[in-house]
Amino acid sequence: MEPQGPAPRLGPTKQTCSLSSGCMKTLCGPHTVADSTAGKLIGKSPMEDIPESTRIRIVNFMLNSKTAAGDTFHDLVKRGVFETKFPLHKEDKVLEKEWARWRNMVCEQPIDKIRDYFGEKVALYFAWLGWYTYMLVPAAVVGLIVFLSGFSLFSASQISKEICEAHNIFMCPRGDHSGRYQRLSDTCTFAKLTHLFDNEGTVVFAIFMALWATVFLEFWKRQRARVVLHWDLYGWDEDQEEVALELIHCPDYKLRLHRHSYWKNTIILVLSLLMICFMIGMAHALVVYRVLAAALFSNSSLPFLVEQVTTAVVVTGALVHYVTIVIMTKVNKKVALKLCSLEEPRTFSEHESKFTIKFFTLQFFAHFSSLIYIAFILGRINGHPGKSVRLAGLWKLEECHLSGCMMDLFVQMAIIMGLKQTLSNCAEYLKPWLTHKWRSKWGSISDDPELRDWQRNYLLNPVNPFSLFDEFMEMMIQYGFTTIFVAAFPLAPLLALFSNLVEIRLDAIKMVRLQRRLVPRKAKDIGTWLQLLETIGVLAVIVNGMVIAFTSEFIPRTVYKYRYGPCREAHPAVDCLTGYINHSLSVFHTKDFQYPIKIKGSENVTECRYRDYRNSQDYNFSEQFWVLLAVRLAFLILFEHVALCIKLVAAWYVPDVPQSVKNNVLQGKYDDLKSKYEMLQEKLNGGPRQQCGTGLGPRTPNNFTPTSNTIPKSTEV
Repeated sequence: MEPQGPAPRLGPTKQTCSLSSGCMKTLCGPHTVADSTAGKLIGKSPMEDIPESTRIRIVNFMLNSKTAAGDTFHDLVKRGVFETKFPLHKEDKVLEKEWARWRNMVCEQPIDKIRDYFGEKVALYFAWLGWYTYMLVPAAVVGLIVFLSGFSLFSASQISKEICEAHNIFMCPRGDHSGRYQRLSDTCTFAKLTHLFDNEGTVVFAIFMALWATVFLEFWKRQRARVVLHWDLYGWDEDQEEVALELIHCPDYKLRLHRHSYWKNTIILVLSLLMICFMIGMAHALVVYRVLAAALFSNSSLPFLVEQVTTAVVVTGALVHYVTIVIMTKVNKKVALKLCSLEEPRTFSEHESKFTIKFFTLQFFAHFSSLIYIAFILGRINGHPGKSVRLAGLWKLEECHLSGCMMDLFVQMAIIMGLKQTLSNCAEYLKPWLTHKWRSKWGSISDDPELRDWQRNYLLNPVNPFSLFDEFMEMMIQYGFTTIFVAAFPLAPLLALFSNLVEIRLDAIKMVRLQRRLVPRKAKDIGTWLQLLETIGVLAVIVNGMVIAFTSEFIPRTVYKYRYGPCREAHPAVDCLTGYINHSLSVFHTKDFQYPIKIKGSENVTECRYRDYRNSQDYNFSEQFWVLLAVRLAFLILFEHVALCIKLVAAWYVPDVPQSVKNNVLQGKYDDLKSKYEMLQEKLNGGPRQQCGTGLGPRTPNNFTPTSNTIPKSTEV
């Protein structure tokens, strides 16, 4: 076991200090830890078979314990006695050759070697990430097929044909930035593009992803069971081990009991809700930006911005949203830490679990609040031409793209996922790489071989308890993008697949080459993250159902086909969606505009069209609107129940634990109990175990009289 500590400064004055109440004494000085190995600390001979990761954990536990004077290592760092502590990287670089190389991108990960080097918690993260990447392959293939299937109908779609041929249909001006009528045929290209991801295959793909999310988690549970059984951790109890270490360190250790305070929980709940409201307020700020940006771009001197105001607003809005996410991530982490400190968790694991839930909740609203606005609010509270809802009575609220709100949602998803997978990964690698280069440039290396190795490790980037946590959180958010709004962006699994192939090697290179070695931590599962994955799976069913019902054109097309279209009674020669565009656009008389003179070409246009279902007389909602609303709600309920039932059946059909693992665990319990039973029989009978008779239990001698020394204790069985 390598000594823990930074690269020592040459020539310090050493002095003696006690680190574990007489159990361990070592030399220490300013900014250095003594040259002590685990063999010297805990006895080398009895510990030769103990894994190196376990020995590092034992030494780290000792260093984190209080000294005889009542100080912790953190206190000593504040007083300048120490600067830091860390285990050293090995010099054989086995993991660097087999794992932390870009050329090994599609190779299997050496999970057992990762476990021996970094501990079970890091190994389980990479095992989960590898399994997640492997399971993304079928989802990416199906999503790509659904997307490409739209190309087969790129020009053959009846709706696209009608839009491209609608030269005499004028759309009403949208917002204050549009001062002219636009022909519907001008949106021909966008209509064809929208059909790539808003077609009948979207519903099938959404149900498939609900099933995929369940199968992925169920098979991961089976994979985890095999891995932890192989590591002999299936029945490991973290609380029990923590208490055992505390008792070994201090026999007078008093157990910290679980506590619950309704008053503290109420305060935390109120503060959390206030923070969530702030996240929602940030989404409203983005809405204000989009409204003001539309007014600004409409007065721009650039012809492209004037003609493509909506597209420019959507793209820049997505960029602003991404910058907001980056800033709020730092804010949310500090807020979640403060909320956790109010709860006073009993152990570090409990603290980590509570922090995970709070931080993920805040991050969820930071990432998805804008998408929720675009999917379910944008363009639905604007009123109608001639009577528009205005922000602060001045600026008209923005509307969806002429080709529908699915286009806005698709663009928003594509930009955010693209930036998250490219810029974030680049920053994730370049930041530690540049920092390491900078530290190496200004750091000094000793000629002593042992000191040189210490100093080389010291110049690597420091690690903290959030090093692995941040990687998990990044994957949780990506999993949310991959499943929650996948109905609007079928290419999300494909982007996630490519990103994960890079992410695995990127994390490996950081941990092996650019960062100090993490202190190994024991674990038998991924903890709270599994509950978050299951929660995301349920949210994905609900949100995708709402996207198909209220954002997509699937329901209006289906209702028109079987209630209003030419196929409602017979099977005509024309397409069943013939006339759909004329049916789905409401009529507005230009004479009812408050200021018709300001609109260019108003003298030649007597009526314009807009996306809604309203009467042309009083502009109230028409009968078709209420029929569609009823069908949308019915579809949403049916879709969610069918998808959730499929998830439940899949969860029941695929057992969490393989039968082979159950049998191995059962066999181990049987062998253990059998050996204890035989030892007990020898103790009771004073000799070898006797043969059993035909009764239920073993025979005992006729002259046997139980005494206090022969009666077995309950803890021995």
